[in-house]
Amino acid sequence: MDLETLHEYATSLGQIEDCQPFGPETIVYKTKGKMFLLIAIDQNPLSINVKCNPELAVELREKHTSIVPGFHMNKKHWNTITIDNTLSQKQLKDFIKHSFELVSKTK
Repeated sequence: MDLETLHEYATSLGQIEDCQPFGPETIVYKTKGKMFLLIAIDQNPLSINVKCNPELAVELREKHTSIVPGFHMNKKHWNTITIDNTLSQKQLKDFIKHSFELVSKTK
């Protein structure tokens, strides 16, 4: 999955704001003013941070070597995923959607 595909998918989820509050190397996607996706565009391969249910986060880390605790994030609630073709595009979209849904539910 490339940067353009990530952007198109993230912005298709609803009322989304994208910004770069941490500098030009990271794109942050928000809904309701809360982050649900961060893309490290200076990484090769790309990596993303997504919010995740804590139990599921641990399970995914144990199952996939490309998923680790969230870099610069709350390690209990965030995963960093390296986009290295070990996960399918559908899996990546599912992880992004899960993050969006978690953040959308919060007030």
